[in-house]
Amino acid sequence: MREIFNRLRKAGDTLRSATSREESDDRQVATDGGTETVVGDRRRDTLRDSLPVQWELIESAPFWLPPVLLAGFFVYGAIFWNVLLSMTDFQGLGEPNYGQLDFSMYATMLSDGAFWQATQNTIVLLVVFTILCLALGMLVAILIDQNIRFENTFRTIYLLPMSLSFVVTATMWAWVYNAKNGVFNQLLRLLNLEGLVVSLLKPETVNATVVQWLSWNTTALAAVIFALIWQFSGYAMVVFLAGLRAIPDEHYEAARVDGASTVRMYLRVIIPQLRASAVSASVVLMVFALKAFDFIYALRGSQPGANLDILATMMYRVAFSSLRWAYGSAIAIVLFVLALLVIGPYLYSEYKRGQL
Repeated sequence: MREIFNRLRKAGDTLRSATSREESDDRQVATDGGTETVVGDRRRDTLRDSLPVQWELIESAPFWLPPVLLAGFFVYGAIFWNVLLSMTDFQGLGEPNYGQLDFSMYATMLSDGAFWQATQNTIVLLVVFTILCLALGMLVAILIDQNIRFENTFRTIYLLPMSLSFVVTATMWAWVYNAKNGVFNQLLRLLNLEGLVVSLLKPETVNATVVQWLSWNTTALAAVIFALIWQFSGYAMVVFLAGLRAIPDEHYEAARVDGASTVRMYLRVIIPQLRASAVSASVVLMVFALKAFDFIYALRGSQPGANLDILATMMYRVAFSSLRWAYGSAIAIVLFVLALLVIGPYLYSEYKRGQL
């Protein structure tokens, strides 16, 4: 009996020693001056060395996987579903017929005069608003950069409109453009210029004695562009001011030593160095222009008229008012492609520069 017990004990000791050797292999301990340094798990280090990128992705999966899944479903999944919907004849009731996909809605869109008018208004708004906003923002930034008094106060006031929503600013400008008691018309009456402005701006088919800023073809889109410039030129000013402050003083001094005037110095030396600021600001401003649906809807509703209709308002009107969901989806795809044409080149240039 004692012999059996001794054999079992020896077997247990052997098993424990083997286990301790395996653990010691996985954990290398070095002692230097009484300090114990743990090297780490050898097998895990080997796996990390063989697959460094994959291991980092696996370890960080709890952080990036949920937002990727949510964005994939609610953003990219919705875009893919919208593409499919634009290739059906869905009218908003029942189930879309995905068995017969075609491009009939796109053919209808290309033959629709209202679509081309909305596209023209969108492009004009996009280009004119962006150019004028950049020009005004750069001019104001150059003036502020001259170390004027109360610079911080003026900069804050000038940037304040950007913090307001489209609905708030549209409500204010609807009052400003009001034909009867709006600020602009009241000012024209005060200066006895209302009759002259009416004769210059009104369409020939309209018999009016006051300026209809938001109704006439000659003034509607210009009025919206003017209001948007008022709201977002402060953003362009801040971007350009940051670019001006990043230019070394040596460049200004070298231009003055060479005898360049102030205008020539800015045209030949300073403004060319603001190219990066201009590109980044223009992309953001064009995105704001494409998102002007809130502003126009708050001004004129879903029926702004042909002179003020853009792709976003047309998409909303045909989808929700006329219940032509497939046609509205096709217009949404065109608007999405237009947004990609705005953002895509900028992202590619930033990628080539190593900024992404």
